[in-house]
Amino acid sequence: MQQARAGVAAAEAQLAQLGTSSRVAAEALRQSEINLVSATADLERTEALTGSGAGSQRDLDTARQAVDLARSQRESALARLASTARGGSDALLASAEVSRARAALAQAQARLDQTRILAPADGLLLARDVEPGDVVQPGRVLLVFARDGETRLIAQPDEKSLAFLEPGQAAKASADAFAGRTFAARVMSIAPAVDPQRGTVEVKLAVPQPPVYLRADMTVSVDVEVARAAGTLVLPAEVVRDAAGASPWVLALREGRAERRDVELGIRGEGYVQILSGLAEGEEVIPQDAKKVRPGQKVRRG
Repeated sequence: MQQARAGVAAAEAQLAQLGTSSRVAAEALRQSEINLVSATADLERTEALTGSGAGSQRDLDTARQAVDLARSQRESALARLASTARGGSDALLASAEVSRARAALAQAQARLDQTRILAPADGLLLARDVEPGDVVQPGRVLLVFARDGETRLIAQPDEKSLAFLEPGQAAKASADAFAGRTFAARVMSIAPAVDPQRGTVEVKLAVPQPPVYLRADMTVSVDVEVARAAGTLVLPAEVVRDAAGASPWVLALREGRAERRDVELGIRGEGYVQILSGLAEGEEVIPQDAKKVRPGQKVRRG
């Protein structure tokens, strides 16, 4: 990392130095142009003297060489100024070197970051499966932790329950380890897809006031209130026959005989179902464990 930082500093310094080089090149160009003007004037004087017989051929050749040299120096100064100016070849090379050095620095930073394991958020460490210095492969679980924040429950009811669930519904939950205690929850979200292997859907519930005994990965039971009805007729679920079918019915006791009675079911709760029609309050029904009783048979209370 330190070497990469030094490389960036050197490349940036070289790029900054081009500013000074450009000023030097501009001054060299100005000087070469002055020299060219002077050499051209000397050549013209020498040509005039040679033409009048007052000058020698040697002086003329020397003057011509001076002009050629001055012109060459001017061309060289122009090329140097063009390469050091913004957009010139030297400037482009220096800028490319800065970019390369910064990329090397970013790569070194990425390698350095891989030597540290950082949690994406604050939380409570639940398990550590490695020790410092271990060699690990990508995809291996290193640490397991519970994030700080709102407590959530995850339930996976049967997909048949989808028709009754919606976000915002109130619920009551109890931990299996503390079965006698309940706490409030609320349906927060319902997964958009069903687990094809198990035929369940994931439901997340928020717990506004989690009890102190609640722990991560603790098994809980959740009762979601999907509907409410007051002053209604209910029956224990076990006395309703074919309750999951299209035509649920019960065996009612009428004038000492068992009578099949089709019923319409409403809300289905924990151990109880709502009877919308087919049975009146006060009528007696025969439980399913009386398997020998058939519709029409006489029944004697035991």
